[in-house]
Amino acid sequence: MRAVPVVLLLALAALPGCSRKPVVESEPQQLGRDASPFDYPEELWDAGVEGRTVLRIRVNEQGAVDSARVETPSGYTAFDSAALAGTPKLRFEPAKRNGKAVPKWVLLPVDFDIAGTDTAAAGQDPAADGQLPGAAPDPDSADAQEGAR
Repeated sequence: MRAVPVVLLLALAALPGCSRKPVVESEPQQLGRDASPFDYPEELWDAGVEGRTVLRIRVNEQGAVDSARVETPSGYTAFDSAALAGTPKLRFEPAKRNGKAVPKWVLLPVDFDIAGTDTAAAGQDPAADGQLPGAAPDPDSADAQEGAR
């Protein structure tokens, strides 16, 4: 018997012990949803204009927003500016990967609604309600990064 097949058999026998554990990941959860940090632009309120701005925000390990940009504009600069201006006041339970807090980019729809109050809900898929067809998943997500490795 040659040594090569024995080494190969030993290597194959060790493979099951090398399997990776699944990654357990959670999304950031917005805290304090009862008070909106977004100011409705007065001129749009007076004109009876409503709209939705979708932001892409980065929630850091401490649960604060450290970066934000407009992903889908509302069509009104005042709404988009008000949405961006409110992000520093947002607080989150940070995303977690295997129990450890990690930064994560999420989409944040900000609705400016006269009948209700202006609202925001981080981590919701704005395409889920059918209002933003063709919205792509976040390319910066851990799932997308895992697929690239």
